[in-house]
Amino acid sequence: MARVLEIIGKEILKKNRIPIPECEAAKTVDQACDAAERIGYPVVIKALITVGKRGKAGAVKFAGSRTEVQQAAKEILNMTVRNFPVDQLLIEQKLDIAQELYFSITYDSTRKMPVIIASSEGGVDIEEIAEKHPDKVFKVHVDPIRGFEQYQAKELAAGLGLKGKQLAKGTVLFWRLYNVFRDYDATILEINPIAITGSGDLVAAAILFGADDDALYRQPDLSERVESGSDRSWRPLTDLEKQMVAVDEADAYRGTARYTEMDGGDIGFLCGGGGGSLLAFDALLAHGGQPANYTELGGNPPQNKVAGLVKGVLSKPGVKSLFVALNITNNTQTDVLAKGIVQAFEELGIDPAAYPTVARLAGVNDDEARTIASEAGIEYYGDEITIDDAARIMCEKMKSMV
Repeated sequence: MARVLEIIGKEILKKNRIPIPECEAAKTVDQACDAAERIGYPVVIKALITVGKRGKAGAVKFAGSRTEVQQAAKEILNMTVRNFPVDQLLIEQKLDIAQELYFSITYDSTRKMPVIIASSEGGVDIEEIAEKHPDKVFKVHVDPIRGFEQYQAKELAAGLGLKGKQLAKGTVLFWRLYNVFRDYDATILEINPIAITGSGDLVAAAILFGADDDALYRQPDLSERVESGSDRSWRPLTDLEKQMVAVDEADAYRGTARYTEMDGGDIGFLCGGGGGSLLAFDALLAHGGQPANYTELGGNPPQNKVAGLVKGVLSKPGVKSLFVALNITNNTQTDVLAKGIVQAFEELGIDPAAYPTVARLAGVNDDEARTIASEAGIEYYGDEITIDDAARIMCEKMKSMV
């Protein structure tokens, strides 16, 4: 999933005839003040970052004058919210809110279909609403073929207590929101709150938007303005993580690759993903090792993708070794993996025979993989030993270097 900044999400909503507050992005205090003057006071000042719960972090403030905007903008621009440093602001019109609704669309992984979750109690987390007012939470599963039909939107609006003109407005709003979710290959579209203003209008006041990385090629409104893979990080992606996203996307149709950096560490860790790889990571820690990253691949990636990923793993400052661990259930050709690993060493000018490396692979073409790795000087094991044993051997190698 690629996270979408709120300003971009609101532009998309406006383009699809969904009411939003007037808003502008700003990178400096002066720009924030100028934007507020254009929009008109009072205004809301938000941290423009791709994570939610900004209000709880104090990164949403109100201002009724230029002086107040200066103070609020200065405070928020100096903040870090959930590990994301704030370098942009969203300045928007403060709405006259009479009531708040909650509305979101995501995927139900169990039923394999979109699900709409809505409540007449907006402005707070849906978990909190569900706990305190479970009778006020509505779920509507949507047939992906038929789509979200207008009668369903009307039923949902009525269930939320909307009547008269608001019922009609809510019906159209919910229907259009689902169409945005579908048309922009979204993975989540959360509007919290939908503000019902004093004049009776329904406005998408705050949004959280995420799009499918693999569909960005057909989304010109998003492809150059979002960061692929950003959902997998609890902080902004590092430069090396961005490079590894590019390695993965260079051949999007064969194999997948995900790279996450850890603080410190000296063991480059390449794995096949899933529970077995988590156990391998834990085994390194249990035997006294310090992984520098968690790097998974699967889906039978080609040799060049493997090589690009290994080069990234080895290029992180402080990495002094390579541990590769895959289970047979990864269904990846081990000879292709071995060729990719050897190619990475060659392109980096590193002699694998002199570089602490342990590869524990199992799967298709294991004999060929063993030959390729061994001839290059890489210590290779198949399923004759456990991943835990391989992790122990790796850590013993590291200790012998000290």
